[in-house]
Amino acid sequence: MKLFFPLFFILLLSACQSTSFQTANFPEETIFNQERNELEEQDDEEGLTNLVEIESSQAIEGLSKKHYDNLWLKLAEGFDFEVPDNSRIAIQRDYYLRHPKYLQQVSKRAEPFLWLIVEQIEANNLPFELALLPVVESTFDPYAYSYAGASGLWQFMPISGARFGLRQDWWYDGRRDVYASTRGALRYMQILHRYLGNDWLYAFAAYNSGEGRVERAIAKNRKAGMPVDYWNLDLPKETEKYVPKFLALVDILRNHEKYDIDLPFIPNKQALTYVDIGSQIDLSYAAELAELSLAEVQLLNPAFNHWATSPDGPHKLLLPSVVAKEFSNKLAKVDKNKRIRWDRYRVKSGDSLSMIAQRNKTTTSVLKQINDLNSSFIKIGQPLLIPIASASQQQYLSLQAKRLQNQESSQQLTKKKVTHKVIEGDTLWDISRRYKVTSQQIAKWNGLKVKQTLRLGQTLKIWKASSVNTFANTKKIMRHVTYHVRTGDSLGGIANKFNVKTADLVRWNNIKNSRMIKPGQKIKVYVDVKKSDT
Repeated sequence: MKLFFPLFFILLLSACQSTSFQTANFPEETIFNQERNELEEQDDEEGLTNLVEIESSQAIEGLSKKHYDNLWLKLAEGFDFEVPDNSRIAIQRDYYLRHPKYLQQVSKRAEPFLWLIVEQIEANNLPFELALLPVVESTFDPYAYSYAGASGLWQFMPISGARFGLRQDWWYDGRRDVYASTRGALRYMQILHRYLGNDWLYAFAAYNSGEGRVERAIAKNRKAGMPVDYWNLDLPKETEKYVPKFLALVDILRNHEKYDIDLPFIPNKQALTYVDIGSQIDLSYAAELAELSLAEVQLLNPAFNHWATSPDGPHKLLLPSVVAKEFSNKLAKVDKNKRIRWDRYRVKSGDSLSMIAQRNKTTTSVLKQINDLNSSFIKIGQPLLIPIASASQQQYLSLQAKRLQNQESSQQLTKKKVTHKVIEGDTLWDISRRYKVTSQQIAKWNGLKVKQTLRLGQTLKIWKASSVNTFANTKKIMRHVTYHVRTGDSLGGIANKFNVKTADLVRWNNIKNSRMIKPGQKIKVYVDVKKSDT
């Protein structure tokens, strides 16, 4: 019998030797400055690492070790940053205290990953406070996506992610790789800390708005004879709130008893292990070997955009420690050429879906289902997933496709009826894509011809399809972002930026005239994170 362990149960079962920490004891200033000056003369990577390690090791030297069952408590008692008592922090602290469920929700998202992050922070002798950055950046949502294109727990932009070795391609987005992005973010913070005079508040502000902006604000104050500490700098409003949000969290967690806050519980134990898989693997097949659900494997490995790991690596999977060894043993017995059931194909001139299906000994129904296509229309350059399964597996895929087609043909009896009001830019094809039906079906249900022009305000009845794709992961990871219109923007340009349709922007924002958008206007966009940058 095949077991599917609930993820939270597996995390609680997993155990390893817990880590420990030492609290702060600052050295004499003269010794500290002497060692820093010596290291600042080194510009190579080793010099930078040594500088940060010496600063931090001096800060934790000489204090006793203590074991903590709760990882949040370990962090709370290990925080060292001074939190000033000012109105900017008070505003953010009051918000958190008025919304206690917020911290509970964030902790639930953080539970699978926080120990791994703290492990890297300790390995680099960095302040524990850095573990709170994903709370402010992404609320610990590995699929978080901003209007500017930042992604992942640490909200790396595409360019900055590439700078820190986070590869982004059709298969894989390293910005959502928890371990790799954490390594990149900590490295980035080390660089900012050193570059900006070893001031952590400067470094946090620069992480949000860029080191150049912080440098200019410091220079401006210095020239005017004004104080140059973070609290007196003229920075963007978002950055002026960013550091107070972070410090308010430090204060609340450190003084949770004072504020009558129950700290969420996350076991201070390694619950997850990185497994070397050596080659590309189908995620659903990996789930089978690990005796997990596909959703659990995807939750722990959010960097993979599609149905499989990348053929170019990284060839690693993050799995519950309790199943990691057995998974490795099973995988070792499977030939590498049998670990993948899909191949990627890019549509060429002259291709048709039926021709591609015939060449690959499959059917158009299967290709439509696994690629989430509502019709046989394809375009040059479009990527498609092609099954490379065995004959028996191909037969299974074909039967599944036929079964779904039969479900669709009877959906008027089983599906919910909805109405759609035609807006500017709507076509039958666009509407069919939205509701997962065909143009022919909409035309038939409403007594229309497929090529008939729709009228603004016209009401269409649709029997909404909700068939479940059983082949692989076609679940969209949708996130809502708010885009502020800039000078020169058009709806078409905004749609291209986020890989959505202009008609969708019109519908989501109830825009009456698509030509009448103005700078500063807020536009709601619903983004499929896995397709946003591919």
